[in-house]
Amino acid sequence: MSQDNNDTVNIEPEVNAKPKAAAKPKATKPKAAAKPKATKPKATKPKAAAKPKAAAKPKAATEKTIKSKSDYLSLRSQINKKRPTFRAQESWRFKRIDSRWRKPKGFDSFMRIQKKSWPAIVKIGYRGPKAVRGLHPSGYNDILIHNIDGLKNLDPSNDAIRLSAKIGKRYRLLIINEADKLGFKILNKGNLHRSK
Repeated sequence: MSQDNNDTVNIEPEVNAKPKAAAKPKATKPKAAAKPKATKPKATKPKAAAKPKAAAKPKAATEKTIKSKSDYLSLRSQINKKRPTFRAQESWRFKRIDSRWRKPKGFDSFMRIQKKSWPAIVKIGYRGPKAVRGLHPSGYNDILIHNIDGLKNLDPSNDAIRLSAKIGKRYRLLIINEADKLGFKILNKGNLHRSK
C-alpha cells in the first residue's frame, strides 16, 4: 500500500518527552604565555660543491642549424616532396566527386578516423617553415604590378615583381625598363623585344 502526500502527520509534541537542557558554556582556563622552548641547533649538512654542468653535447653531423633564408627554402622544398597530395574522399571512385580537397565528415568515414591504407588528411604538421611561408622559390616576395606607380614602395632586395596579364605590350615594356633601372627581379618578363 502506497502512502499519499495527504496522509495526516502527528505534529503535537509528546507529553512524556523531556525538555532539552540548555547548553552550558564550557569553562576554559586562560592559556599561559608561551614559554620559549630551548631549541637545539639543527645539524646542517655541509653543502657539496656544485657539480659543474655537463658540457652541451655537440649536435650530430646530420643535424644542421638553420639560419639563412636559403636554408629555410631548401628545407621547404624537402617538406614539399614528402607532402602527400590531398584528395577528396572517394574522388578516385566516383566521377561526380571532384578531386579537390574536402574534409571528410562522415560518421563512419575511414579517412576521417585515419585508418591505415586510406589517404592522408590535411594536418598542421605538413606546413612549411614560417620564415619562408608564401615566398617565391627564389626567396623574394611575389608582388603583382599593374602600373609603374606600383614600383615606388617596393624594395628590390626583398620583392620580385610579376606583371599583370591585363597590361598591354607597349606599357609592359615601359614597366620592364623602369624595373630594370631600379634593379627588380621580374618573374614573368617573357620574350618581349625591348627597345633600349
